[in-house]
Amino acid sequence: KMLGNELCSVCGDKASGFHYNVLSCEGCKGFFRRSVIKGARYVCHSGGHCPMDTYMRRKCQECRLRKCRQAGMREECVLSEEQIRLKKLKRQEEE
Repeated sequence: KMLGNELCSVCGDKASGFHYNVLSCEGCKGFFRRSVIKGARYVCHSGGHCPMDTYMRRKCQECRLRKCRQAGMREECVLSEEQIRLKKLKRQEEE
């Protein structure tokens, strides 16, 4: 159960819950999902050592994605649109 003062494991923003196995904010959740779905390859212009916070998360995508993975976000937890649709359908049938 969340207390309401938890911070994102990736950028330090206010966490909204556990996403892809990690306590994170909505921004990092969406960024990780989009990055995985499109198979994104980002390039850091500072040697891959950017400190991650709410400002830098918008400046360096490679370091943000690396921090997502280091925090424990799992690509296999990201569902495709079709998987989400089927999951919703199954949930409705169970009601």
